[in-house]
Amino acid sequence: MKQVVQNYKSGELALLDVPVPGCKPDGVLVRTAYSLISTGTELMKVSEAGMSMLGKARSRPDQVAKVVQSVATNGVPATYRKVMGKLDSYTPLGYSLCGVVEQVGAGIDDVKVGDLVACAGNEHALHAELNWVPKNLYAPVPDGLAPRHAAFGTVGSIAMQGVRQGESRLGEVALVIGLGLIGQLVVQLLTASGVRVVGVDPDPARCELAERLGAAACGDPGSTAVENSVAELTGGHGVDQVYLAAGGGSNQPVELAARLCRDRGRVVDIGKCRLDLPWNAYYEKELDVRFSRSYGPGRYDPAYELEGRDYPIGYVRWTERRNLACFLDLVARGSVDVEPLVSHVADFDDAVETYQNLKDGSLKAVAVLFRYPGDTAGAETEAPEVAVPAVRRGGAAVSAPARAAGTPVRLAFIGAGNYATSMLLPHLAQRDGIELSTVVTTTALSAANAQRKFGFREATTDLDAVLGDKSVDAVFVVTRHSSHAELTRKALLAGKTVFVEKPLALTEDELASVLAAVEESGNDRLQVGFNRRFSPLLQEARKRFGARTGPASLRYLVNAGQLTQGSWYLQQGAEGSRFAGEGGHFVDTASWLLDADPVSVYAVAPSGNEDLQIVLGYPDGSTATISYVTTGAPGFPKETLDLVADGKVLRLDDFVRASVYGRKRWVSSRLPKARDKGQSAELAAFVKAVRTGGPMPVPLESLVATTAATLAVQAGLAAGTPVTLAGPR
Repeated sequence: MKQVVQNYKSGELALLDVPVPGCKPDGVLVRTAYSLISTGTELMKVSEAGMSMLGKARSRPDQVAKVVQSVATNGVPATYRKVMGKLDSYTPLGYSLCGVVEQVGAGIDDVKVGDLVACAGNEHALHAELNWVPKNLYAPVPDGLAPRHAAFGTVGSIAMQGVRQGESRLGEVALVIGLGLIGQLVVQLLTASGVRVVGVDPDPARCELAERLGAAACGDPGSTAVENSVAELTGGHGVDQVYLAAGGGSNQPVELAARLCRDRGRVVDIGKCRLDLPWNAYYEKELDVRFSRSYGPGRYDPAYELEGRDYPIGYVRWTERRNLACFLDLVARGSVDVEPLVSHVADFDDAVETYQNLKDGSLKAVAVLFRYPGDTAGAETEAPEVAVPAVRRGGAAVSAPARAAGTPVRLAFIGAGNYATSMLLPHLAQRDGIELSTVVTTTALSAANAQRKFGFREATTDLDAVLGDKSVDAVFVVTRHSSHAELTRKALLAGKTVFVEKPLALTEDELASVLAAVEESGNDRLQVGFNRRFSPLLQEARKRFGARTGPASLRYLVNAGQLTQGSWYLQQGAEGSRFAGEGGHFVDTASWLLDADPVSVYAVAPSGNEDLQIVLGYPDGSTATISYVTTGAPGFPKETLDLVADGKVLRLDDFVRASVYGRKRWVSSRLPKARDKGQSAELAAFVKAVRTGGPMPVPLESLVATTAATLAVQAGLAAGTPVTLAGPR
């Protein structure tokens, strides 16, 4: 299928061939009939992409701060790879469309194949021929409403949420500053609510359009006509509300709002304009400044948007989806007229040219629609039949023969997110004797990006096709934590060698299911991404420390820090606790240094934060204390470790420097550029095992013991007592 994309590094716009997205549960696959270009938001993004790197940094100081923090934590090379990987990737455009339901996922019962729906979301309602849309981000289109008009649903919801924030009442007077697409819709919604509207815009054509659509008067922000109209309509008191629907770097809109608003009036920011509030003006009138967050309650909440958890109507009357449905109803009943806003309708094949014309000003428009090929708005479309290949099962051991000389190791990736594209694939793409065969993701564009950047032979969203491909030697599972165990189980049963990023499992039942797959298939060719034991610096320090004769004490401080709002790590209900997700790294490192698997776990947590103190016990009496803290200073190193035994001390400082104190003192050179946490060496060992058929880099028993100890932390916290771990099964 085709999709409009942009490379944020170069500014390139393209109509790209990408895989069809899969139809996941709790959502629908929609074939687009019309999608709407947001001439404000999208063109701002397109313009930013055309800036120099310095210009991009100036426009997004929030992202620059994140980069600086990442350099302090991960070093320059890792941060550079991550940042450039994001910049030099295709990103999607679009967030408002109408289309026909082509396939219905499990758990959906309010629409069927062939129904017309309006869809929202900058990750789901994209300028693409097909989109997977979760249940709270689509709404059925009322009978009789044209698909091209229903495509306005998302921007209409944005305007509606702004009007709701203004709490307008019958008979009031409002000022709308900025008469672009959102401003024009705000004018109509206010008029439909019995509010008299004055509009402000420097473009006479837009002022004329707003007056035709119901505004009492409109004019240039610098003219006296606007002030005279406000004075006449309000008896000199000023407007009850001001809606800022303008963009740009001028502070004129907020200054005009203060001048024309009544005492204790409301100012609602819908657009993205400069907000340098003149203190005296806003203080003296005690103006109420409010922000309108996109489509309404539910926006940016993963539980609502992705997991389909609706808010009870008694507590949240107007959610994203209810706003969307309400706007569609208003348009269907004629209370809002979007047809006069349509300046241009372009064929989807001409998408790149259309954006260029908008950017250079040769196409001046309030709203532009893409029209997609085919009769997608009228006829029902059958859901595609997905063939599920047979999965090899049975108790016979899976052989891992040595490969013929010169035969490449063929690798497939399930998942191509930030970690895969910044920490794994760059090392593999540079290695001889490897063929990156197939990348499979749930979203079409991420697969296409990985294919373009790393040279995968094929990109797809069909997992079963990868598992059934006998030419694939090994599968990498680099998806979200909640899917690791199930995908690993399926890949083992399919006879693949598997590399799964940590964690292997989030529950004891998930771990048991993986072991059951090993037993059923006889396939134990498994590696978990515990990379720190492969770090060259830590390997050298362990060698310098040498053998020990007595018990050891190990102390591991992990300054994990706070997560940013919106991180999927915070979705503990679906993705497990933060420690369950990454704690295996530290358990594995301690166990490798002590050359044993833990036999007991004791965990305590101070109330009021996520800090953990974990004590691991080992068969010879050694102990490892892991302090996993989120309340430390962000400038302090992330990982520091001390190992003490037999009159010797090993010290690791954040994979930048290591030292060993004993009869002789050894101190490594300080790494000037990078923190090598072992990913490259780990991948080399894994590929060697696949190529030669030799033993896996880490025994399965150790991987299971580390996972069991990590999972035991939660049980120990609940019980308040040490947890004894069972031996190898």
